[in-house]
Amino acid sequence: MSSTRPTGRLPAFDPEAGDGDELNFCSTCAFGEVCLPGGFDKPALKDLHCLVEHVGPYRAGDSIFRVSEPFESIFAVRAGTVKTCTVDEEGREQVLGFHLPGEMVGLNAIHPARYPCDAIALDTVYLCRFSFPALAMLATRLPGIQQQLFRLLSADIGKAALLASDYSANERMAAFLILLADRYAARGFSATRFRLSMARGDIANHLRLAAETVSRVLRRFQDQGLIKVEERDVELLDSPQLRKMARCILHG
Repeated sequence: MSSTRPTGRLPAFDPEAGDGDELNFCSTCAFGEVCLPGGFDKPALKDLHCLVEHVGPYRAGDSIFRVSEPFESIFAVRAGTVKTCTVDEEGREQVLGFHLPGEMVGLNAIHPARYPCDAIALDTVYLCRFSFPALAMLATRLPGIQQQLFRLLSADIGKAALLASDYSANERMAAFLILLADRYAARGFSATRFRLSMARGDIANHLRLAAETVSRVLRRFQDQGLIKVEERDVELLDSPQLRKMARCILHG
């Protein structure tokens, strides 16, 4: 009998068959909440939809935007995974985060009016592009749009500050896995089984750990029966214990 439980593997993406229409955003869209019944009237939603431009595909390694480029748009990931990062004068990369389908990229450019980082596709990526000046103008007429922007900004700031303190390798890795699982679950996928689209080296860089430390911690978690790892596929076998291990980060 085939299993029907959700998985973290995203279904094959058809860019011509998005599940949105002129009055409803795609189910994974970061602005989907404004389409809920009782939210906005049809003309208001139509105005918002007019701001959306579908772009892509971007292939692995392609740049979506580069540091210091003028800020004109924010992006919502439709499919694939996007890495944001900076590179210092010595050529050392710092991975800032990973963006999954339904999440926004470019929010941290609003204040400086230039992108403060690079955004790079990790696999085949499709995006929705929102003109930010037009979106900001529409938000002055639609409080719900403005509130959603504030929520997205707040979440983005929270992600950036999450791993800034002096946490152990176990705490960092446990938090990374739990938060990734929670993000997949919020989009209707499994909270225990998912695929790591990012390389181990990128994960290590993001968590401020050595690559060998990441591999060692994953092996330790597997030996302890907390997770199961097969190449890039991960299954969380004891989410409560991982959540307990990461509690200082998750609730700090």
